[in-house]
Amino acid sequence: MEIRKNREEKMVCNSCGKEIAVVKGIAREGVARIELDWGYFSKKDGEHHSACLCEDCYDKITGAFSIPVTVYEKNELL
Repeated sequence: MEIRKNREEKMVCNSCGKEIAVVKGIAREGVARIELDWGYFSKKDGEHHSACLCEDCYDKITGAFSIPVTVYEKNELL
């Protein structure tokens, strides 16, 4: 995930490379942010991974899951 620190920032989807505009720290479209600290019993023990996916790539990747993601409707949006 790349975020440039200036007035007009941007993020880049790690899957397709699409640039996502960020204004005042807020992405201008849907983005899935992934932050993971790998732990014991992993081949990546001690590593921290960070990535982001645009909404299209998120849908494509999660659409291939054997068990669908759990979706809850939110009544209040902040």
